[in-house]
Amino acid sequence: MLAYSAYNLCIHSEIPLPELILSDDNIVGRSPDVIIHLRKLSPREHSAIDGGNSFLGDSFLGELKVGKFFVQNGRQIVIEPVPGIEEAVIRSVILGPSLSVLLRQRRFLVLHASCVRLENTAVAFLGHSRWGKSTLAEAFHTKGYNILTDDLMAVKMDVEQPIVFPGFPQIKLWSDAATSVGHTPKNLPLQHSMTEKLVHRFTEGFCQKPLPLKRLYVLDKGTQHSIEPLHPVNAFLDLVRYSHAVNLLQTPDFTKAHFEQCQRLVKQVSVCRLQRRFSLDALPDLVKLIEEDIKEAVCTI
Repeated sequence: MLAYSAYNLCIHSEIPLPELILSDDNIVGRSPDVIIHLRKLSPREHSAIDGGNSFLGDSFLGELKVGKFFVQNGRQIVIEPVPGIEEAVIRSVILGPSLSVLLRQRRFLVLHASCVRLENTAVAFLGHSRWGKSTLAEAFHTKGYNILTDDLMAVKMDVEQPIVFPGFPQIKLWSDAATSVGHTPKNLPLQHSMTEKLVHRFTEGFCQKPLPLKRLYVLDKGTQHSIEPLHPVNAFLDLVRYSHAVNLLQTPDFTKAHFEQCQRLVKQVSVCRLQRRFSLDALPDLVKLIEEDIKEAVCTI
């Protein structure tokens, strides 16, 4: 097995995960926090399924079934792929739905958000796929800001101030978005052969230190760029709407814990609506607006 680091976890995996950072634990032999297996599920594992701390799900890309994934106690992922599925697709299942479930089992609040470091705090962009979270984070990265995570943001809530734990140094981009931030699309690899989404894996500009969450921007479309505070009720609804694995872990205890985490976050962190012109040419102005908003917020503390 190879040892990797992500979300402050030591992850041992039977399948190579080039998206993650290789851990020093390959040398020192630290016990893993998480183990990832690639094999057929055992009868004992099937009998343990409870929909919560022992979860079994099917993974699809469109109508194509990729395989099954079993996640137990926030410590183990077992992938049972359909024969012939390419390894890159299997990795997308591990680092997507499987990891989302595992982090929720470890009692993180897991949001559809990309996150960057501004003024030594974590600033996140929340929304569904294709709403520009990754593109906006990459625009900040291009200006020299560090990235904490792309699309799958894990927030530790059982502390006085919510903390964002760094994911791994990769941003997923569509071709036009990659061009808009200065990349040459043909120089970026596809995430896998069943998508047109590209990946930018970087070595510089990745923040590996957990940071306090300063502000959440909920992305929205408008005729001009603007930022306005969200009413707590609307902020709560958006957090629930843009959470990972909500439709997977639906046992009463996980549902209750998730609602409580969202309520707590609204009370502890500033949540704003970020309306912007849906134009890649407008990215520099949008980045500047957010920079000024965060500086103003820091000055008022």
